[in-house]
Amino acid sequence: MRLLMIEDNKSVSEMMNMFFTKEEWQVSFAYDGNEALDMFKAAPDSWDIITLDLNLPGMDGMQVAQEIRKISKTVPMIMLTARDSESDQVLGLETGADDYVTKPFSPMTLIARIKALHRRAELGEASNETDNDNAETDFDVVTDHFKLSTKTREAYLAGKPIEGLTPKEFDLLHTLAKKPKQVFSREQLLELVWDYQYYGDERTVDAHIKKLRQKIEKVGPQIIQTVWGVGYKFDDSDVTAQ
Repeated sequence: MRLLMIEDNKSVSEMMNMFFTKEEWQVSFAYDGNEALDMFKAAPDSWDIITLDLNLPGMDGMQVAQEIRKISKTVPMIMLTARDSESDQVLGLETGADDYVTKPFSPMTLIARIKALHRRAELGEASNETDNDNAETDFDVVTDHFKLSTKTREAYLAGKPIEGLTPKEFDLLHTLAKKPKQVFSREQLLELVWDYQYYGDERTVDAHIKKLRQKIEKVGPQIIQTVWGVGYKFDDSDVTAQ
């Protein structure tokens, strides 16, 4: 794996480099936003994953994430920050981050998150390569008012496309929709969608759900329901046929 770590704290970078070396990963470091963006632009297809600190000199992490997403919609990205509020998480996800880790963090926690995100990205790429051989669109999930295809990574509500879904938002929607009305706890969603069980932050799920709902509401009624004290479920029974 080739990793770009964008982190202005050199002590943190040096500490993580020891762990990355043990994993036999190739790692490059950038210490400010402008340097990071230049490094990414120089070889955008060479990075398997990016870790990005929110507070950077020159250009802050939010701006860097936005610029990276203009170049690549798919490169996996984990945002690192000392901030610890839902609004900051949502803002990070809005800029294109796939996951969110707050400081201080355990090095092993970050390693686990990186492995999980990279594993999911590889599975997605393998699926896309296979699907390119078949031009016919098949929908994996079809209900009275909703359909979703993992081949084209498209979802439709009442015949209208749900646009702008990030990879994680799509995976989250797919996980919920393929078992309508089944309630999933946040812990289950962390394991199924993010592929980690013991290192997860439940607020990551809530932040993704919030953004996913905003995109769904642009085309129709809300189909992701909260089951208070338990978790979330997919239910399109309130959608009116078009």
